[in-house]
Amino acid sequence: MTDFGAIDALLAQARKEVPLPPAEERRTLREELNLSRTQLAQALGVSPSTVAGWESGRDPSGEVREKYAYFLEGAKAKLAAETGESAEEALPEELGAEPDAELSADQDDDVDTLATPRPCVLCGQPARHQVAGFPQHLDPAECGTDEPARTTEPAAPARVEPQRSQGPRHPRPSGRQGHAGGGVKVVPVGRRLKTADTPDLIGSAVAGALAEHSGDVEAATKALVKRAIPDAMALLDHSRKGGRYEVVAHPWLPDVLRKQSSRGPDLIWEARPKWARSELPPGEHEVTALDVNGAYLSALKTHLPLGQLEHSTGNHHNPRRAGVHLITPSDWDHDAYLPNPIGSRDEPGPLWVTEATLRLLLRISGPKYGLCDPPEIHESWTSGATEGLLEKFRVALKDARDRAIAEDDEVTLEYVKAMYSKFVSTLGESNYNRELYRTDWMHLIRSQAFANLWWKAHRAYDEGLMVVRAMGTDELHVIGDWRAVFTEGRGVTEVKVKDVYTVGT
Repeated sequence: MTDFGAIDALLAQARKEVPLPPAEERRTLREELNLSRTQLAQALGVSPSTVAGWESGRDPSGEVREKYAYFLEGAKAKLAAETGESAEEALPEELGAEPDAELSADQDDDVDTLATPRPCVLCGQPARHQVAGFPQHLDPAECGTDEPARTTEPAAPARVEPQRSQGPRHPRPSGRQGHAGGGVKVVPVGRRLKTADTPDLIGSAVAGALAEHSGDVEAATKALVKRAIPDAMALLDHSRKGGRYEVVAHPWLPDVLRKQSSRGPDLIWEARPKWARSELPPGEHEVTALDVNGAYLSALKTHLPLGQLEHSTGNHHNPRRAGVHLITPSDWDHDAYLPNPIGSRDEPGPLWVTEATLRLLLRISGPKYGLCDPPEIHESWTSGATEGLLEKFRVALKDARDRAIAEDDEVTLEYVKAMYSKFVSTLGESNYNRELYRTDWMHLIRSQAFANLWWKAHRAYDEGLMVVRAMGTDELHVIGDWRAVFTEGRGVTEVKVKDVYTVGT
């Protein structure tokens, strides 16, 4: 009787496991609700890595499986309800109603619709929009001038004046920073106004160097690398024709951006990673060292301040401005499997970081990722900013690089590499580039390259790879099928194998 009673009790406890959707759908449901793995893990009483395992194909069991299935079913229902509401809201437009004029305009913060038309700064005719605060036509067909001259005075000042802070004002010092002219003056133009195509300065320079050195590839390459800085500045000048902003090329800089001694650095922390995973699972592992292509070239797309930096205090971030910030970062609890986004820093406490680092910290502390608490901002030096300031310059270099790789043209490839790497390195206190003196830009572009590498490490981890090492701007070591995550090649968005080695016993 005792044996039968035990069997009856076992049968009473036994039940079929709750079914779960496929692994890909589990992750999609969570991300569609803008929930991080950390948030879900806390609700279920497990670790974020456990949730990552479930979204990679592993299945939970027991009571936690029922809780997870309950969450997934609830997520499906919530998303289905929201989809139904969205369809109802879209119905009037589908029936022929006019869409909101403000929504159909460019979705950029710099473009605003005017309640009353005002004279366009380019042609003087009434315009219904303003760009960066200046009335003008967005469509060149409506504007009385298609080719805005850089020397023509607009009806309104061309300078983008950031809001003045209440911080102390500083006199402009003499010397190099007080460069005559105050900056590169560019007349603001409409967003959709097209200018003449930039001439192929890179191709012309390469052809001229090869002709001058009678086809000697080594001599031509050496000559081109030597003139890379002035050539890069010439290309930048051509790419800025028709630009919407005035760039202050030699601004006054605060003390935090000045070297503290003749040979020492300034106070800006660029968040350079030098991280290695402390422990690996038992066994032998094959590690692939990946090389990220064109790290500094990609980093040219970052939020750059246009004018002279102005001081402000308080724990507030304005996304329309950029510069450097004194922050206290939050604790980082994921060093066992992901590098710290502020880089390899041993000393605790406040530090000066760039816009790229701050935006990275703010993003990963948000509800989508929930990896840490937001940093505390104490004070900032910022100016009105844009992410597309160097975009035409970057695209011209990228296109030349792509063509050189496709045509196996090592002369052009080395020339282009020298142009963007030396452009970045000479923006600070350098005697090699006297046309543009923006130490803040140099730090911002470098730290953007480090932030881009961090995101690649996070993507590798998020896709199930084991991240082993992250170094500098372009070195990422992983264990696993990395080709399922990254595309192999020599393109800027691709990676190539640097080394393959074995670790463990």
